[in-house]
Order: sequence, then structure tokens, then C-alpha cells
Amino acid sequence: LLLQWNLVCDDDWKAPLTTSLFFVGVLIGSFISGQLSDRFGRKNILFSTMAVQTGFSFLQIFSTSWEMFTVLFLIVGMGQISNYVVAFILGTEILGKSVRIIFSTLGVCIFFAIGYMLLPLFAYFIRDWRMLLLALTVPGLFCIPLWWIIPESPRWLISQGRYKEAEVIIRKAAKINGVQVPAMLFNTAEMQDSKPQQQQKAILLDLFRTRNIATITIMSLLLWFFTSVGYFGLSLSTPNWHGNAHINCFLSAVIEVPAYVIAWLLLRSLPRRYSLSGVLFLGGGVVLFIQLVPADFNVLSVGLVMLGKFGITAAFSMLYVYNVELYPTLVRNMAVGATSTASRLGSIIAPYFVYLGAYDRFLPYILMGSLTVLIGILTLFLPESYGNPLPESFEQMLKVK
Repeated sequence: LLLQWNLVCDDDWKAPLTTSLFFVGVLIGSFISGQLSDRFGRKNILFSTMAVQTGFSFLQIFSTSWEMFTVLFLIVGMGQISNYVVAFILGTEILGKSVRIIFSTLGVCIFFAIGYMLLPLFAYFIRDWRMLLLALTVPGLFCIPLWWIIPESPRWLISQGRYKEAEVIIRKAAKINGVQVPAMLFNTAEMQDSKPQQQQKAILLDLFRTRNIATITIMSLLLWFFTSVGYFGLSLSTPNWHGNAHINCFLSAVIEVPAYVIAWLLLRSLPRRYSLSGVLFLGGGVVLFIQLVPADFNVLSVGLVMLGKFGITAAFSMLYVYNVELYPTLVRNMAVGATSTASRLGSIIAPYFVYLGAYDRFLPYILMGSLTVLIGILTLFLPESYGNPLPESFEQMLKVK
């Protein structure tokens, strides 16, 4: 693809821009997916955005220029993140509490890693980029039968006043699970008459309303931004490592599985600050150490990158839980949205960190390692939320150390 459209020499800046524009699509998709699923339903938007991702990936095969390929790639990014986010919401709303925690942590993340592992496998056997795109697009068609299997979220249907549809889904689930349900699930007359209490509205500036809240918000934004730079920087730099690029990419995916398991275990039993700071120090420290490895110790260099990826991946998956625990109910969704946006901005500039490797092989690792260690130190100053109830008001927010 690089050679076909001559993305070398004076035009080599186009290669990282292609990846960055994909992440711009991811940023846009992150903004709109939640609003669309709140308005039109989880199931409708899930399958619509899967169709967008599959359809526009297929159209990319017929790209006649870099510009056409990149615009289509941006739209694929929008569809990809939207169905990922909506599937996450739908799963958490349908599943019971005991299954929901495993689904939210291990379930989603490990299946993401399995998909990541399959990518270099496909690329190894299919060397033509158009045929590779086709092979990666076809599995999207296997999701079509899921339309008749996956139900709409009963919680969303109830919020829309569609009680009969919600009742059908709940009764079907109860029958499958062998649970007895009462003859009357909803008193629709009472539910329609009862008006919800007026809820206090929050605005983005509430995340900066006091010095303590503003400090937590700024530190959280930096934490998400630089963790995202480290994660995507290491993921995208696999072709620059020593050895076979396909094997390196596969190993980069494999290392995510133990990282997610360790993150889950740490979240269950240890304080958040020390767990998060520890894996960031591990990730950043070993990536910084790469420059000291002699040139002929290639296996050790790749091993250190893998260990760095392990630490940063574990930190990335822990951030979601930690972030939710720091903010009160009124602004919790807004805080997650703001920090997620910071994460998307980090992913947009990550390809340019990798691009610096063309000037100095170790420069990307020095920058990513230094920034990761720095935010590891920064994390120690955040409040400790482990074992504390979720704050309901700004007064209940914990103080910065």
C-alpha cells in the first residue's frame, strides 16, 4: 500500500496521518455513539454501526487513491468504536450483576485481544492488502444472525415507556434461566403517571468547580492521555522491532491476555493508586531500559517491549474502574466522557511518536517510557478509592494527597 501510492520519501508523513485520521473517526464515534443509542436503542445502533464498519471496510478495497482510502478509514473508525461502546453498554444492561463484572473486565478485553491475535495471522497468509481487507471484512457478515439472538436492552425499553416489549424479553430470559416471574411485572398505569423528580443538571465546568476537583480532573486527563500514547505507540511500533513483524504483532496481542487478568486481580484485592502506579512504573521503566540493551541482543529488546506493553495495557484497563470511583454520580458520565476524549487525542498523536523512530530508533521509547514513569508518579497523588462507597455528591469526593 505504501509503495502503490508512493507514501515514501517526501510523502512518508502520510502513513502516520492515515492512522491518526482513523483515530479521529474513533474520537467522533465516541462522541455520537452514546447519544445515538440513548435515542434509537442499543440493538439498532449496535447493528447499524457494525454495518457501517463492515460496509466501508469493503469499500476500501476499491480505493483508487490514498485520499479515498483515508476518508473511508475515518468512517470505519467511527463505526468500529461505536459498535464496541454500544455492545459494552448493552451487555452491562442485560447481564446480571455476577456476570456483568466479568463481562465488563475480562470478557470484553480478552475477546478484543483474541481479535488482535488473529490480525497478524491473517496478514501472514494474505500478503495483498486488498485481499487482506476482504478477509478481515467477511467475518462481519457472520454477525447478521445475531440480530435474532441478541435482545434489546429491557432497561432502555423501560426508560422509553415500552413496557410490553421489555416484559417479553424479561419473561423469555426468566424461562431460559428457570426463574419464576410474577404474573404482573409492571403496573404501567402507575409507572406512566409517576413523574421522575427533576434532576440537577451538570455542566462541563463542574469538573473544575473547586481546586480539589480541578486537580483530580487535570491529573485524570493527563493520566488517560499519556497512557493512551504509550499503549497505541507500542502497539503501532511492532513493525519497527527486530525479527518478523507478524510474530511481533502476535506477541504484542498475546501479552494483553495476562495483562487483563492481572489488572482484574489487582482491582479485586489491592489499593487503586499503588496498583496503577506500579504497573505504570513497570511499563515505563522497562521501555526506558531498551536503549541500554546492546544492538545484538534483539530478543531481549523485544522482550522488554512486551513487558512494557504488559504494564501499560494493565494500567489502561484499570483506568475505567478507577475513574468511575473518583467522581460523584452527577458528573460521573461526563468525567468518563472527558477522560475518554483525552485518551482518543492520545491515540491520534501516538503514530507520530512511532514516526520519530525514523530519525532515532530509541527516541519513541525514551519519550513513551519517560512520560509513563512521570504519570506513574503523578498517580500517587490521586485519592485512594479502594473500599470506599461511590461518592454521591461533590462534598463526598476524596481529597488529593
